[in-house]
Amino acid sequence: MTTTEQNKPIARFAIPALTELPADIREKILTVQEKSGFVPNVFLVLSRRPDEFRAFFAYHDALMVKDTGSLTKADREMIVTTTSAKNNCLYCVVAHGAILRIYAKNPLVADQVAVNHHKADISPRQKAMLDFAVKVCLDSQAVGDEDYTALKEHGFDDEDIWDITAITGFFGMSNRLANVLSMRPNDEFFMLGRLPKK
Repeated sequence: MTTTEQNKPIARFAIPALTELPADIREKILTVQEKSGFVPNVFLVLSRRPDEFRAFFAYHDALMVKDTGSLTKADREMIVTTTSAKNNCLYCVVAHGAILRIYAKNPLVADQVAVNHHKADISPRQKAMLDFAVKVCLDSQAVGDEDYTALKEHGFDDEDIWDITAITGFFGMSNRLANVLSMRPNDEFFMLGRLPKK
């Protein structure tokens, strides 16, 4: 089992060696390592099931790495951080909170939205977006016309609402995997975006 620098396991299940992985997965992991300086543990944990790894990251990228719609990359990460907190997912709150701090260029925002987005220093539009995402996360069967109306009053269109819903749903699945697999956030995530770059 792969461990952190603190000699703690990064997940409940065994992690295959990089040399044992299919070439495309190994290449993706090495590319991420080169870009960020470390390999987020989610890549290592999911690598034990190559087909699921490919499907997971294809859908992740379709939702999170795109420039269409009115949601910014920071908005998308804000949805993940907020709803992951509702699902008590340590991995996703820490990892996506770090990415949110970087995209928002705000060292405070991730902690704020993870605890209580109504008290966070974010726009009324973002609060409406997160109200909807939290309802999708916790009580999706209760979503109705009034929820769509509230979002549209803040300028969200149907495609944006689909994105908010899909991001929340996808990370609901991710939160459950991370929790049950005891996926540990990388130590590197905790300080990312908290201090200005020197």
